[in-house]
Amino acid sequence: MNLNNLQRVFAANGCQKIYVKTLAENDNSKNQVYLGGSFEILNVFPASDIQSESPGGWKRERFKASVRFAWITEIGSLAIAPNAQLILYPKYPEVRFSGFLLGCPEAPSGLMKASARIAGRLLFLGVAENSQILGYVTAPDSGLATEFNGLTTDNYGVFRVLRLAKDDNRGRLLSELKRIHELDWIPSKRLDRAGGTMACEAPNCGGYTLEAELGITPNGYSEPDFLGWEVKQFGVRNFERIGSEVITLMTPEPTGGAYVVQGLDYFMRRYGYADRMGRADRINFGGIHIAGARHPTTQLRMELIGFDTATGKIRSADGRIALVDPDGNEAATWSFASMLKHWNRKHNQACYVPSQSETDPVRQYRYGSLIILGVGTDFQLFLQQMASGNIYYDPGIKMENASSAKPTTKRRSQFRTKSLYLRNLYRINEIADLDKI
Repeated sequence: MNLNNLQRVFAANGCQKIYVKTLAENDNSKNQVYLGGSFEILNVFPASDIQSESPGGWKRERFKASVRFAWITEIGSLAIAPNAQLILYPKYPEVRFSGFLLGCPEAPSGLMKASARIAGRLLFLGVAENSQILGYVTAPDSGLATEFNGLTTDNYGVFRVLRLAKDDNRGRLLSELKRIHELDWIPSKRLDRAGGTMACEAPNCGGYTLEAELGITPNGYSEPDFLGWEVKQFGVRNFERIGSEVITLMTPEPTGGAYVVQGLDYFMRRYGYADRMGRADRINFGGIHIAGARHPTTQLRMELIGFDTATGKIRSADGRIALVDPDGNEAATWSFASMLKHWNRKHNQACYVPSQSETDPVRQYRYGSLIILGVGTDFQLFLQQMASGNIYYDPGIKMENASSAKPTTKRRSQFRTKSLYLRNLYRINEIADLDKI
């Protein structure tokens, strides 16, 4: 295997970049392979599932993230390693790669087994179009290692990065947004799952209309929307003043607490309240819930359990965002494991587009020229902003015909912030002016 052949295999599987780590002696199957000192690595290598694992015996507190991984063989074929996973240790924090030999007879055991304490090996990793991670390892004295070590490359954490294709997704995104901006008023619409256009009459159709113009169909996947970018719109009164508007960051359903264990009906009757506008037989659950404060209406206090606000780090793999009632009962919780996967993978590259709407003569939207871009995030940054009160929980859950045998419910859990605080969530921040492109 030489460098050209290896690049061809990665490229043939849809990889756009190869991440190369020079392995230390203890980077092996026993000690695991160190990938980085933050959870930001999940932005690069997708996990299919993340589970928390509490300490016990020899086990340390950690998250285990399943990945789809395959080794590239010497002839360029793929050998699936079914037990590969990322191990996230929150107290350090650090991320390690393990399980990559188990169950894979064609894996490079000679270079990666516990006794293979060889400094200078090169581990090549890439992400295929289907989100499978591909890997190849070579000895430090191989011709492939000599070829690669002679190259000038970019750096990303512990990796050197070899680009296989010119990546101008940012330029393509901004070009599309400029086209949409220049359309001015666009009739409200959305796409169905088959890609067909349909009318959208609800007050929150600004996002659907923008997605329709970008060709984004509704889906339940935790993946970015457009060319690797998460695209969100937010309403503004003035296109020149975009710094103080409310933005919905994500809408995950609770994963625990009474909301899940006893069900939504129990939750609403226990913690909801009669409709404030006098609509009969309706129970609502809403209001801004800020970490560390008890909401005056719901009487629930939002707590970040397992997060150290002083250091800004997750201290417990069983950590969670929790709404706690005065008796100490957890009304609803969101596990850090579930939130971590969603946030890091979907929001690593995010684009926030200001919009305005009108309803006369029909509902329609237009989009501004000043676009907020954020690149490089970590779920711990999200929790830091929650702890400071800059991100808050602002649900809009309702139960209609509450006294009937079959009441109608609508779920809407929202984590929101003001556009001013977006810069605190990303390593790189930018405001791009479409009128100057």
